[in-house]
Amino acid sequence: MLTYWLERLGDGTLLATGGGLIGVAFGFLAQRSRFCLRAAVIEFWHGQFGDKLSVWLLAFCSALVAVQTLVMTGGLDSSAARQIAARGSLSGALLGGLLFGVGMVMTRGCASRLLILSATGNLRALLSGLLFAVTAQSSLSGALSPLRAEISSWKTVEGGAERDLLATLGLTPPGGLFLGWLGFLIAVYFAKRSKLRPGLWLGSIGTGLTVAAAWGFSQWVARNAFDPVQIQGLTFSGPSAEWLMRVLQQPTPAIGFEFGLLPGVFAGSAVGAWMGKDFKLEGFQDGYSMRRYIGGAILMGFGAMLSGGCAVGAGMTGGAIFALTSWLSLLGMWLGAGLTDHWLDPREIPRNLPIAP
Repeated sequence: MLTYWLERLGDGTLLATGGGLIGVAFGFLAQRSRFCLRAAVIEFWHGQFGDKLSVWLLAFCSALVAVQTLVMTGGLDSSAARQIAARGSLSGALLGGLLFGVGMVMTRGCASRLLILSATGNLRALLSGLLFAVTAQSSLSGALSPLRAEISSWKTVEGGAERDLLATLGLTPPGGLFLGWLGFLIAVYFAKRSKLRPGLWLGSIGTGLTVAAAWGFSQWVARNAFDPVQIQGLTFSGPSAEWLMRVLQQPTPAIGFEFGLLPGVFAGSAVGAWMGKDFKLEGFQDGYSMRRYIGGAILMGFGAMLSGGCAVGAGMTGGAIFALTSWLSLLGMWLGAGLTDHWLDPREIPRNLPIAP
């Protein structure tokens, strides 16, 4: 069936269609489950292992198990992914993750969360998302690119086995799947402990499975396409910068998976907000909050390009294939977000706080 559509639509259009459909699923499930790394990190650092942390852990570990299952069964060649095959930066991963974590707390959401909130009428998230895209593009090939290149050059790692965390630890793919299931059992423990509602169970696990769906779909297209196709997973920093350039320049970039991803996530989030009656126009309350969001978006955009991806792209997508730099970026995000929350919002969080929209 997919082969028929590949011949009929071509590589780019089929990738964009798949990206759109997977994006719809991710947007809907993440919106309904209130999936958010920032919320999980804050809950963790405040010693409250409740709904927010459980949702993120279930999503992350579901992605880990599903992606490693694909690797085990031959549905994904993770060694061909850019997060492992290409040369990487350890300094960029850690410092970029730290900056992203700082910005994530300042804007009250990571890149994917800002897109989801924008679809629910949150104008703060919409402005922050636009500034994130501008900064990401500037960091990629604009005024900030020399600084990004300089920091990235401080400590690098060659592509291949050196960038593969499993190979570094001396583990084979079955070992990766074992670690995935171990993490999933831990996530289940926390979810049961926090008495997670059934809908949040389904939404968080489904969110993680969309990460595997993206890897598996792009791998299938790459194996059957007439022209070379780079396998890729879910990420929001690159697509945000790409969509910005589609608006600002001609000729536009070629159509691919990323072309359909952002509109799909926005549409899926909008449907989720409509079903849950979560749509509500929200803006800035004062000048301080606007400065905070603007500064956070800039830090997050630069950090994402420096670390090689956002909380989903570097954290979940790269983490699920055990890319060394992705795990280092994720560590930086947790540290940066925790320290910033302690600095900016040191107040005690009430226990059993419901997940905010």
